[in-house]
Amino acid sequence: MFAGKVLVAQGGGPTAVINQSMAGVVLEARKFRNVERVYGAYHGVRGIINEDLLDLTQETSHNIEMVANTPSSALGSTRDKPDLKYCHEIFTVLRAHGIGYFFYIGGNDSSDTVRIVSEEARAANYPLRCIHIPKTIDNDLVGNDHTPGFPSAARFVAQAFMGANLDNAALPGVYVGVVMGRHAGFLTAASALGKKFPDDGPHLIYVPERTFDIERFLADVKTNYERHGRCVIAVSEGIHDARGTPIITTLGSKVEHDAHGNVQLSGTGALADLLCEEIKSKLGIKRVRGDTFGYLQRSFIGCVSDVDQREAREVGEKAVQFAMWGDCDGSVGIKRTGFYSVDYQLMPLGDVAGKTRVMEDEFIAANGTDVTDAFRLYLRPLLGSGMPDAFRLRLNRVEKILRPND
Repeated sequence: MFAGKVLVAQGGGPTAVINQSMAGVVLEARKFRNVERVYGAYHGVRGIINEDLLDLTQETSHNIEMVANTPSSALGSTRDKPDLKYCHEIFTVLRAHGIGYFFYIGGNDSSDTVRIVSEEARAANYPLRCIHIPKTIDNDLVGNDHTPGFPSAARFVAQAFMGANLDNAALPGVYVGVVMGRHAGFLTAASALGKKFPDDGPHLIYVPERTFDIERFLADVKTNYERHGRCVIAVSEGIHDARGTPIITTLGSKVEHDAHGNVQLSGTGALADLLCEEIKSKLGIKRVRGDTFGYLQRSFIGCVSDVDQREAREVGEKAVQFAMWGDCDGSVGIKRTGFYSVDYQLMPLGDVAGKTRVMEDEFIAANGTDVTDAFRLYLRPLLGSGMPDAFRLRLNRVEKILRPND
């Protein structure tokens, strides 16, 4: 343990609980006498190289707690993906401001940034403890049972599909909901937790871990529509064909790209529209509707898992403890123990940085369009308490008099 300032930053997409992790770092760090000040970088690593730093030592504990319970990134975020040169600039600013402890809350790219900065400090023989704090609604960080942000987003997806199913049952047709997930289908699969009765939707679930074939998709929709008189479909934005080509590029004539050059999968609503058009034109079903959840699932207020809140706070606290009492840099990992409890471990940055976890085979049904009971058991504890329930009338029909043969 050495004296110095603490710097915490948030990176990537905001979540409903990322501020809990920030609060965990700030409040835990202020307990240690060797910590001179606690700073926050405004808008992630971009804020660091611009020296846009906030003195969080001056924040009251009460306000920190209020911010912790507020979704989205209070410090602001960034989509910058630092290379070696960028990370050298980060390190230069950290050294100039006497930062001894660097905490970066984020996903795959953020963990890689922490790794490079750590190596820069080591090469310069500068005493800097670098800790990555996990965060991503995609749930795609390796070495973790799950990641903070995912349970709350999954809770939203489950409830949204519960509502979509009720709507679809009242006015039957086909409903397509497109959910975030470029490579991992965890969030899309969460739609299954909204089912109560055997004929509830989603009737079909498509994740990027399985090849998507448009002809088979149409056949699946037709079968379920004929069986139930309706069909609710959950689709991951990252569905792709056998060659790995995103379906949105095979169906659409105009393809947009994001700041990193990746194909824009669901931000425009194009995928939902294209799939709906295929259903209408090929199957002749008139009532077909599509939604793109987009940013809604990331920071939806009032739909936050209490389990997610607690664990997001704890990974921030544990990050500080690992930094102060440990002798190495790393990434905080969440490990499941017992039926449902968790423990935290510090993993080597190289084991996490730049790697992507996808849904395990045991979580995906053999037909590729549903999840298994193993996935339901995995996810249910993460959704937290107070999940809503949906009921239906018992159809005790009155005998017909004027149309007895109908």
